[in-house]
Amino acid sequence: MLSKETLTKLFPDWEDGLYDAILNEAELKEAKAGTTLLKMGQNIKSAMLVVEGTIKLYQEDETGGEYFMYHLNPGEACAVTLVCNYHHEQSQVLAKAVTDIQYLAIPIEFMEKWLNEYKSWHYFVIKTYRSRYEELLKTIHEIAFKNMDERLEFYILKYVKQFGAIVNLTHQDIANDLNTSREVISRLLKKMEHNGWIIMNRNSFDWIKK
Repeated sequence: MLSKETLTKLFPDWEDGLYDAILNEAELKEAKAGTTLLKMGQNIKSAMLVVEGTIKLYQEDETGGEYFMYHLNPGEACAVTLVCNYHHEQSQVLAKAVTDIQYLAIPIEFMEKWLNEYKSWHYFVIKTYRSRYEELLKTIHEIAFKNMDERLEFYILKYVKQFGAIVNLTHQDIANDLNTSREVISRLLKKMEHNGWIIMNRNSFDWIKK
């Protein structure tokens, strides 16, 4: 059971009444690492607020190819579910649990109600939209204006910031996220190793570039 103290630490800018409303109406859910939480075309019935663990969001193209967008961490909300809740639309992204997670599911009927009742919820929604919009602009910039070796470095740096300097991803994992081939990623990682940026291990590598 989630306590009000924990909720306050995760979301420190909310009004006192909003904490009570969340605890009364939201459902605390759990999921194992690797679980798909949101699918393309899925009707959204609740918003997701991360309590523990990390969620990964992807965009999927017509051929089934995936491109990594951003992570969601404790104290953050899924902007996609907020948008879909308000406009009653279907999801255009995939969301998967990277680690074992806990998240709050807020039923759709409370979204607009709280938007009118609590200024802090209004500001939280706007802040969430803005932060994800800025994240998407960075991703679009990488795709449009950078070559693959620059995109790979950008991707690894995001991972390192999120999880630390030991990158526990296979070449195929990275290729899937960047929508390219495993051979391309393997070649670029070998180049990074030659340049002294990484140390390759059996199923991972260490990022050592300063």
